[in-house]
Amino acid sequence: QVQLVESGGGLVQPGGSLRLSCAASGSIFIIPVMGWYRQAPGKQRELVAAITTGGGSTNYADSVKGRFTISRDNAKNTVYLQMNSLKPEDTAVYYCNGEGYGMNYWGKGTLVTVSS
Repeated sequence: QVQLVESGGGLVQPGGSLRLSCAASGSIFIIPVMGWYRQAPGKQRELVAAITTGGGSTNYADSVKGRFTISRDNAKNTVYLQMNSLKPEDTAVYYCNGEGYGMNYWGKGTLVTVSS
């Protein structure tokens, strides 16, 4: 069992940046895909970005392309989400996820609020 703990959320002004981190209690090297999801109030959880084991393949929601970057450091068992040019519509709870080969792990989330 792998536990995922997110950090780095907070209040930021529009146009600002934040970097989220997802620290795993065990090796993430065995987890094929690591991703970030978000859920805004009254909305369904949606995929923001995902990255494969070796980092060779990434996938982004259209709404964040060109602004967000996902990366992973298998040696540190950590996944990152660099968020730039933040918009009020990016406000949500951001969740870390790891899935594949029958595994599906979720963190408890970190709140990102974009507001002036």
